[in-house]
Amino acid sequence: MTQPAARRASSRATTAPAKTSKTPKAIKTAKPAAKPVVQANGADEANGASLGPTSRRSSGSAAAKDQPLKEDIRFLGRLLGDVLRDQEGGTVFETVETIRQTAVRFRRDGDRQAEQDLDRLLKKLSRDQTTSVVRAFSYFSHLANIAEDQHHNRRRRVHALAGSPPQPGSLMRALQSAADEGLSGDVLRRFFESALIVPVLTAHPTEVQRKSTLDAQREIARLLAERDAPLTTRERERNTALLRAHVTKLWQTRMLRTTRLMVADEIENALSYYQTTFLREIPALYRELEEDIATVFPRRGARGEPAPLPPFFQMGSWIGGDRDGNPFVTATTLRDAAQKQASVILAWYLEEIHALGAELSMSTSLVDVSAELQALAERSPDHSEHRADEPYRRALIGVYARLAATCRELTGEDAGRHAVGPAPAYSNAEELRADIQIVIDSLAAHHGEVLADARLASLARAIDVFGFHLSSIDLRQVSDVHEATVAELLKVAGVEGAYAALSEADKRTLLLRELQQPRLLTLPFHAYSEQTTQEIDIFRAAREVRARYGNRIVRNYIISHTETLSDLLEVMLLQKEAGMFRANANGAGVGLDVMVIPLFETIEDLRNASQIMGDLLALPGFDAVLAAQGNEQEVMLGYSDSNKDGGFLTSNWELYKAELALVELFERKGVRLRLFHGRGGTVGRGGGPTYQAILSQPPGTVNGQIRLTEQGEIISSKFANPEIGRRNLETIVAATLEATLLPTRNRPKGLEEFEAAMQALSDNAFAAYRNLVYETPGFKDYFFATTPITEIADLNLGSRPASRKLMDKKHRRIEDLRAIPWGFSWGQCRLLLPGWFGFGSAVQRWLDDAGNAKARAARLTTLKRMHKQWPFFANLLSNMDMVLSKADLNVASRYAQLCDDRKLRNAVFSRISAEFTLTEQMLAAITGQSERLADNPLLARSIKNRFPYLDPLNHLQVELLKRFRSGKAGSDDARVRRGIHLSINGIAAGLRNSG
Repeated sequence: MTQPAARRASSRATTAPAKTSKTPKAIKTAKPAAKPVVQANGADEANGASLGPTSRRSSGSAAAKDQPLKEDIRFLGRLLGDVLRDQEGGTVFETVETIRQTAVRFRRDGDRQAEQDLDRLLKKLSRDQTTSVVRAFSYFSHLANIAEDQHHNRRRRVHALAGSPPQPGSLMRALQSAADEGLSGDVLRRFFESALIVPVLTAHPTEVQRKSTLDAQREIARLLAERDAPLTTRERERNTALLRAHVTKLWQTRMLRTTRLMVADEIENALSYYQTTFLREIPALYRELEEDIATVFPRRGARGEPAPLPPFFQMGSWIGGDRDGNPFVTATTLRDAAQKQASVILAWYLEEIHALGAELSMSTSLVDVSAELQALAERSPDHSEHRADEPYRRALIGVYARLAATCRELTGEDAGRHAVGPAPAYSNAEELRADIQIVIDSLAAHHGEVLADARLASLARAIDVFGFHLSSIDLRQVSDVHEATVAELLKVAGVEGAYAALSEADKRTLLLRELQQPRLLTLPFHAYSEQTTQEIDIFRAAREVRARYGNRIVRNYIISHTETLSDLLEVMLLQKEAGMFRANANGAGVGLDVMVIPLFETIEDLRNASQIMGDLLALPGFDAVLAAQGNEQEVMLGYSDSNKDGGFLTSNWELYKAELALVELFERKGVRLRLFHGRGGTVGRGGGPTYQAILSQPPGTVNGQIRLTEQGEIISSKFANPEIGRRNLETIVAATLEATLLPTRNRPKGLEEFEAAMQALSDNAFAAYRNLVYETPGFKDYFFATTPITEIADLNLGSRPASRKLMDKKHRRIEDLRAIPWGFSWGQCRLLLPGWFGFGSAVQRWLDDAGNAKARAARLTTLKRMHKQWPFFANLLSNMDMVLSKADLNVASRYAQLCDDRKLRNAVFSRISAEFTLTEQMLAAITGQSERLADNPLLARSIKNRFPYLDPLNHLQVELLKRFRSGKAGSDDARVRRGIHLSINGIAAGLRNSG
């Protein structure tokens, strides 16, 4: 495919912004007026992408840098076009091209004739043709993403080869910044000694890609990268043939699941990222960081090697432990998740040990070994005369045998290769690590440092990070379920018959008294309700897997919708029932096996967070719990529900204030606070570039420790490609280091004035957002009619069941929707409303309230200073800019036509259109930039490149939704339903951060 039209990434109405109370006049339906043609930089941009070949070239430095990307996109598009012709025939290929060209006309000009042509084209398609066309555009979305990722890797190598200064977000740039600020190596080392950085993978109700397609795409990415190396003619032809084969395989592979994902599938999907990326790239990240530190802050070990870092960077997971809204996550799935994780890491260790046994062939006839290494070799079950003088091999054969026994004991599985003989299993990962250290030390002491520097050092680091558990599994459940469980336990035990009806004060008193009781509430032979039985079972399973795989396997318990202190005490009581809340060894106080972590989600809960945590820290005896936790306490903040509750601006501001209030509280109490950020893929759910997100955190809130979720399509886009994966991990470390050691950037001059302005903006935005979403008559009906929300619920996306309330058309409410499908749906219809709505009205009202022109100008100057000087505000505007660049009112207007109530359609869409235009105008007034993403041309070009295959998918989705909802004969045909689901997949891939 060639390149897309170079036009504004968003489609604005050209009419002046209307007051919120007015509705612009509609013609056929409420939609933006036609826009003037924006001149393209070249023919490629003007004509959009094509499935066929092209030789057109663009000029200019940016175009020159992007030329390899364009060539890759054309090449992959040509392969897909060839496959499409071969598999479906020339007619389908030509249909795809005609739809693409017509969609480009509609995007470029807002052309009403183009819209009519699209309608006519799409209505003529048969069900089978529609499916083929949707698949073609969807797969090109995926192929273009592969080309884009490859180009990012290519550009990084170009910078490195050219000796360019380190890029923002790189480890070296962060370390140099620290050195420039006068920080010493000792300060840096103390930072890493106390640091903890944990990305947490979560199962996701909008993850749409199958593992089969992901595997095929990884192979395509590998082959595409191969083409950057010098290849002979025959090698290039072979590479092309292999790529064609894999594109054909993709076309012949079912894109959608036929059944809903099970939790076991989600576990397997997540583990695939360890095998392709994390197991090798995380040790490589440590190595690179140690080398960079040694360069910037020279200090090496006795043998001249870079000083080793503690295992501060680890991985976490919710998959197998997150029960919030998912009844299929049980004690059994927790045990299965732990076992599968252990299987993956132990199998990897075994492969690495086997490879080391082949590599370390040194003979004692040529080099000595340490006494410890000789003893390790003597303990090996390997007594082959052929290896009598090869102690490293014999030692590693012994390690392999012990590890094979460990694998059999922990997972019930045999090693891929049989051990030479029997050996005792390792009791923990520390024993394995000690044996590996013996090998490392012996090599280093006998002129073999270089032999320990590659695979062996990486294995040692992996053991430090992954242990026998691979990643920690968080447990999560909503507070209402805990309350019901505790209420039943108390009632059956004869302690309290109406616990749920008690006041908060009485609940606290009762729970604290029960925590001090030596006896348990659970009765061994009583038949509890299914819910209570499952809740008790999962706590017992947590204790079991901790004993089996090590304490790091389950360390955290998240309480969704935390509103009161009793919500935390209830989970402590449930831990006590499972033997996980006990007296310390010295008899003084108590200790929790698993940290109890509140999740504050709604606007009101965020405002109450510091009060609830203050009550927790003030509890008698809780200091002993903190001491057992290393004087640390974690708090999780939810971005999704707060946004759905109060809108984009207010959500961000309330999160900011909650963080500051928590920092002040914990500093006053002398307790270390660790924040866990529940960020999603969309900007409305806290998404956006991780580097800027961490750097824009309020002063003092990072402090060397951070956990953050990685969800949905974000996991595959960040970590499916190993090189991209490592750079994303590097960015988290670099940002955490900078945010901790260089905090003055978040304390600009005039911060108090900025915060006062932000409060006023938040109040205005909250009123505008709530007025539209919760106070506009019929808005609920408009939302359900103009987005594919109900069809998304029907798609086999995740293991969590669809909401019953969502399917009840008569009684469903916006309040009952989960925040994730709420945001996902707005992305599908290309409004992305949770990422911007209310901003324009908020700014305009604040400026208008100034009273006179001079005061108004002063307020605008304040906003400009906030943008230039305050990372929090700058990041907020940058993320909103990205959202606006992906939104398109022309495309969204076609979704608006799905609302049969013309009056409602005009009223709601006109308000959204007016606010969108006003938001763009206010953003331009503050930043001084009228073009979207003017400060990030690389991202602007990336997004622009997607429109020629993204827009047709939206148009196709609208047509399919019309057919499906028409009620006519055949409207519920499986092919129509499948087409809708395919379009959802393709649009999500094109947006790249829709989850």
